[in-house]
Amino acid sequence: MSATCTTYVRGTGNTRFGRIEGSTPLTLMAQAADAALADAGLARADIDGVLCGYATTLPHLMLADRFCEYASLTPAYAHGVAAGGATGGVMAMLAHELVRAGRCRHVLVVAGENRLSGQSRDQSSQTLAQVGEPHAEVPNGASVPAYYALLASRYLHETGMDANALSGFAVLMREHAATHPDAHLREPLFLADARAARPIATPLRLSDCCPISDGAVAVLVSADPGAGTPVRIAGAGQAHRHQHLGAIGDVMRTGAADAARRAFAEAGGDVESIDCLAIYDSFTITLVMLLEELGLAPRGQAHARLQAGDFCRGGALPLNTHGGLLAFGHSGVAGGLMHLAEAARQLAGRAGERQLSKRRRALFHADGGVLSSHVSLVLEAAP
Repeated sequence: MSATCTTYVRGTGNTRFGRIEGSTPLTLMAQAADAALADAGLARADIDGVLCGYATTLPHLMLADRFCEYASLTPAYAHGVAAGGATGGVMAMLAHELVRAGRCRHVLVVAGENRLSGQSRDQSSQTLAQVGEPHAEVPNGASVPAYYALLASRYLHETGMDANALSGFAVLMREHAATHPDAHLREPLFLADARAARPIATPLRLSDCCPISDGAVAVLVSADPGAGTPVRIAGAGQAHRHQHLGAIGDVMRTGAADAARRAFAEAGGDVESIDCLAIYDSFTITLVMLLEELGLAPRGQAHARLQAGDFCRGGALPLNTHGGLLAFGHSGVAGGLMHLAEAARQLAGRAGERQLSKRRRALFHADGGVLSSHVSLVLEAAP
């Protein structure tokens, strides 16, 4: 196999998101993997590569091997991956490279955990807060919402945007999640209620924050397109400019644009060639900042595009049609990986009731930490 082999997202699978009593990371990942194998029309014996995202509720030193043992998989290549919220995209990019290099032919990318039912709220908060700087941020009680609130404060100051404008993105994600039977938050969210939600870390309210969920997602990256409309990974790129909040020199340049530029250099074209979006949205401010740094809206104008209807299902750039992290749910690595699964389903014409009119190219982007690790993927519906 040549190093220029085309790679495809051949299959996708997921569990429902929310509270799933009695679940474990292994049971959830196995369920998602079974669904992805069935979708791809592949048997366990066909899988020669496995990439497994970390799980805070099962911090095993060899989680990929533990999962393969549990799921009766015997790949020639397997390991665990950790890059915060970007992990799903990083794994998909690595699978893309493994297949292109001829190292593997069918790579299972899988992640999941029982983050809602398997640990307390305080445990979850303490674990996630460790992305902070260990000597100044973490000892002073900072949390992930606090880190993003500081980013939001700076961004709002720089752009002059009103914090109330963020609420519209939370409302849109609820509208999209209402069409997906597996979403965590399917009930309507009205704009007035979003803006009246209790403060979490000023200027962020509860409605600006994603829920903690149980759930799992699996994606199969393959050298073969499989049945139906092929969806190929046309380009991939990463960027890593900092780890801690205090090291961000310019909130308008976190690395997202660098990752996208590298992905488009491989794929060809630019953001003008994109007609579907799958953008990480741990908080509403995450989504706004990424949309603008990626060049999908001018600075301070993502909200204007939202108001114009560009990001709704019938708009020019449908955004997170499954509801994103803000409404479909956030189960660690699986939350971000679900964006990729949804984009692939839309391009393949297999999104069921959520199906958009024919779309050709999707941009997936995820970040980990505090806009720390970035990965962009360009997906394309092949002729």
